[in-house]
Amino acid sequence: MKSLERVNQFYLLKQLPKATALLCKKGILLDASCSWLGIFSLPPQNETIDTKVFQLYPEISNLKKKLKEQKPFTVHHKIENTRETRHFKSYFAPWFDEKENVIGTIIQTDDITSEVEKEEQLNWLTNVLETKVEVSKTGWWEYSVEKDELLWCKETKRIHQVPDCYEPTTIEAIDFYKIGYCQNKVSMLFHKAIANHQPYDTKVMLVTFTGEERWVRITGKPFVKDGKISKVFGTIKDIHDKEIAETRVKEHQQLLSTLVDSLPLNVYVKDLESRKVLVNKGECNYFSKNADELIGKSDFDLYKDKEAQISRNEDIQVMKHLTPMIGKETVSKLNGKTTYFLTSKIPYFDLEGKVCGLIGMSLDITSLKKKEEQLRNLITVTSRQNQKLISFAHIVSHNLRSHSANFSMLLEFLKAEKDMEERKQIITMLNRASDNLLETMENLNQVVDINTKSPEIKKPIDLKYTISQALYNLSDYLKSNDAQIINNVAENIEVSCVPSYLDSIIGNLISNAVKYKNPDRTPIITINAIKSKEKLLLSISDNGMGIDLNKHGDKIFGMYKTFHKRKGAKGFGLYLIKNQIEAMGGSITVQSEVDKGTTFNVYFNEEN
Repeated sequence: MKSLERVNQFYLLKQLPKATALLCKKGILLDASCSWLGIFSLPPQNETIDTKVFQLYPEISNLKKKLKEQKPFTVHHKIENTRETRHFKSYFAPWFDEKENVIGTIIQTDDITSEVEKEEQLNWLTNVLETKVEVSKTGWWEYSVEKDELLWCKETKRIHQVPDCYEPTTIEAIDFYKIGYCQNKVSMLFHKAIANHQPYDTKVMLVTFTGEERWVRITGKPFVKDGKISKVFGTIKDIHDKEIAETRVKEHQQLLSTLVDSLPLNVYVKDLESRKVLVNKGECNYFSKNADELIGKSDFDLYKDKEAQISRNEDIQVMKHLTPMIGKETVSKLNGKTTYFLTSKIPYFDLEGKVCGLIGMSLDITSLKKKEEQLRNLITVTSRQNQKLISFAHIVSHNLRSHSANFSMLLEFLKAEKDMEERKQIITMLNRASDNLLETMENLNQVVDINTKSPEIKKPIDLKYTISQALYNLSDYLKSNDAQIINNVAENIEVSCVPSYLDSIIGNLISNAVKYKNPDRTPIITINAIKSKEKLLLSISDNGMGIDLNKHGDKIFGMYKTFHKRKGAKGFGLYLIKNQIEAMGGSITVQSEVDKGTTFNVYFNEEN
């Protein structure tokens, strides 16, 4: 039964055209194709023959270990006899039964003798070809180790500027190189080629027979057989003109690089895909990266997509239409910082006149933009101050004229009046007019001081504490009017402000909120504050009478402007605090609706 099963399993195997063998898990040959048996000169296998595969592959010491790993692998081996050497490649793979259990190994072997011979022949031809190419371009020399003889070709002698009959020794040949570094280097390389079989290729300075110094490139290659060197073959080529030209180019490149790096500009060169291929020091400093980190990067690697796409569109326009972009103002945002540039881009052409990229130059004009903004603000402030001066002059003229007319009229009455009681009454009126004039003069002086004196120094002030102090000072007034205060200002918020101005601003806005309360409801005053990096917003809202902004909006901060018939209303408080706020670089706005309430928003400038 076992014999019958063996025939059924392996009958087709023997006829396979590809050399194939089956092994059991112990590495014993079960059966093989006739072609496989023929490779190893083995007889047909039967139950009485136990051929171990390890004997057939003596050069593979770890074959048993590899078979136990049950993984596919390939080995190269050869079979030698007196007539020939044949090369083979055997592929080992696990052999599975119908239940996917490994029951042995399958071997398939290919004869690769012809491929190996062709590869060896190709290597030989390649070496011959490389040697011929080397020799055809330059002079050659050959040193015989056994004979201690050095042979120069005609080209080699021409490079050394010696006669054709000159026959040098190795010592004389080495002496042709410039004394010092070059001569020592050639001597060391030649010694290593003989002693350590190391080839060499270097450039050194040669001093010719006539005393001329010239750069040459020399090579040396030892020929070794059976571990023994027989000769050294080498070449020599005059590269003096090329070396001098390269040195000059490097000097010019260094000069150009130094010049470009010294420019107060960001300079870069991009390829057709807008990748940077060259950057100067200014560009590196802007990105805080070295040149190697920027080369090959596009704007999409360095900026956000929207900004990068704008730059890419500019690049395409310049390279496609060959139209330079000169002095365009651009904005760059990097790491949260905004920089303004004056950017120029011009097409970059290769030696054939084809566009191969662009050259870009960007001048940082951020400081100029800030100065421009400062100048614009100065012009705005000056214009506003001029307007305020004109308005102030009108107010002074009007008020003084009113007081003057009142005094003149009362004095005329006093002259004409004979009745003593009437005269006393007129004198009382004159005293009241004098007091009003003094109050007006004090108000005008306050405004003059704010706008003409040297700016007072702003200090960091605890906003909530200052509000609390103002509320305490107004406590009787607030209590008598049943006013409710909602103070939403957070702890530890500081505002950069002139202390006396802040007291005046808070006091005036809170007292006005109570003064112009709606008589039909309890006054509620809400105080809020929001702080950002550059500004602080203080909002004071009330539920009072409100103001018709359509009617009075342009007069709300005018001097002596009142909009409700309230006793004691003078219309000076809002005018005063507006001047104080603007003197500190801030601003004030108002939102109001009649019979609903008013909100004043004060924007404090946190910068000094």
